[in-house]
Amino acid sequence: MSKKTMGIHHITAIVGDPQENVDFYAGILGLRMVKQTVNFDDPGTYHLYFGNEGGKPGTIITFFPWARAHKGIIGDGQVGVTSYVVPKGAMEFWKNRLEKFNVPFTIINRFGEQYLLFDDPHGLHMEIVEREEGEINTWTFGEVTPEVAIKGFGGATLYSTQPNKTAELLEKVMGLELVGKEGDFARYRSTADIGNIIDVKLTRSGHGQMGVGTVHHIAWRASDDKDQLEWKKYVSSNGYGVTPVQDRNYFNAIYFREHGEILFEIATDPPGFAHDESQETMGEKLMLPSQYEPHRSKIEQILLPIQVRELD
Repeated sequence: MSKKTMGIHHITAIVGDPQENVDFYAGILGLRMVKQTVNFDDPGTYHLYFGNEGGKPGTIITFFPWARAHKGIIGDGQVGVTSYVVPKGAMEFWKNRLEKFNVPFTIINRFGEQYLLFDDPHGLHMEIVEREEGEINTWTFGEVTPEVAIKGFGGATLYSTQPNKTAELLEKVMGLELVGKEGDFARYRSTADIGNIIDVKLTRSGHGQMGVGTVHHIAWRASDDKDQLEWKKYVSSNGYGVTPVQDRNYFNAIYFREHGEILFEIATDPPGFAHDESQETMGEKLMLPSQYEPHRSKIEQILLPIQVRELD
């Protein structure tokens, strides 16, 4: 038996003040808030989801905002850099936009592509790259229009405590194809048109520490529940300890920590984000899973108020 993941489903990170988080990802990057809910294991904390207009897998970045939590350290055992892909010709717009909002950036080149590298307000390493692949994001917010809008993930750079083991997992278990090696990086590609390029840093960076400004986990796509159960059996048969299926309301999830200490999730594409509110109104109000609905008033008193607002 062998399997191939289509690529990234979502990436989840820990950040600080929730309004700063919303202002950056919606107000500056122009992503749509597709869901505001709570951390199912800690209902006094938001779980915020941002993506393209439809909230499709491969576009979703999610956040646990802990306003008073300690600062983390980006390093081995984590996703080091999250890449976003924009249409060809959009790079100048993004340079100008980051300058407009006083977001420092540098320009780097890797595997023949130019990247715009910057940090979000809480220290997460982000980058933007132009590619033809991927459907246009039809969401418009402020000055961010479909012609330049972020389509979704370009991919991610993984920092591993055992880079060779992580690389082996990506190729031999997750089914990604080795594209090539350049300098400190090995590049792998999945079958999808977004969220499909994974770079593994082949040298050590120092051990990461979880906290504000770090990625908590990276999730890979399973087409449905049946496919996910096949993944669970397959990953287990390759020597990894996999959790039982967890119901996350908008997808089902299984988790395992790979040998380079990065937390991996495999998440189902369905049911998506429009099953408990309409496609048109997704993200406009706090949605709670059924077990927390009786406690809504208490939860809303604990959560800091947030709003999606145009900053242009």
